[in-house]
Amino acid sequence: AISCFNDRQLLAALGAVGAAANAVVPEMAWARVAVLGALGLVIFLLSIKPTLNLLSPNQAMNAGFDPLGLVNTYGAFGSVTRERYEIVLEGTDEPVLSPSTKWRAYEFKGKPGDPTRRPPQVTPYHYKIDWQMWFAAMGSYRSNPWLLNLVAKLLRGDSGALSLIRASPFPEKPPRFIRAQLYLYKFASSEERSRGLWWHRSYVEPYLPPLSLDEPEFRSILKRMGWES
Repeated sequence: AISCFNDRQLLAALGAVGAAANAVVPEMAWARVAVLGALGLVIFLLSIKPTLNLLSPNQAMNAGFDPLGLVNTYGAFGSVTRERYEIVLEGTDEPVLSPSTKWRAYEFKGKPGDPTRRPPQVTPYHYKIDWQMWFAAMGSYRSNPWLLNLVAKLLRGDSGALSLIRASPFPEKPPRFIRAQLYLYKFASSEERSRGLWWHRSYVEPYLPPLSLDEPEFRSILKRMGWES
């Protein structure tokens, strides 16, 4: 916006007086003022529709309002979901799976997990793995194959992968199996808060079946994706 003002106007706004402030403005400067003024008027007129869209209860996100692309609406997200689905990774060190197998959950640094854990203050940090897990929960693991690589690294006890999460339930050695469950999270009610809960979660469905590095098919997928030699 500063470019719309000439030097004399800026000097006056900054309190400059004297010969510099009263200097004769060349004709070329007035031509520049006219061009910038016309450009400012065009941008103002083109901004009316985006402004009305911004104030509308039914905004059109990332939409174009003029062919020049000068005053379109921009945003990080075209829309934001109203429900919070979360993937919970669980592991077990039992060699054989059964209905009575005890699973232990991995805790991430920022995203919801344990319902009794208070939501952390993460700003100004940006935990990318937590962010990617949120997006993965909107689809399936088939459209997010990187999850298979993450599971494989956790099964190996990879230090890099473990550094991305808050706590591993297997501090001594990696688990034999890891699976993923999908939950719907909501903020706890006042009654639930009195019982020490920060989140109310409801089980939705299995997200990823139990995986083990002892399974040839899983190892074959990792090799095919270039994650294992």
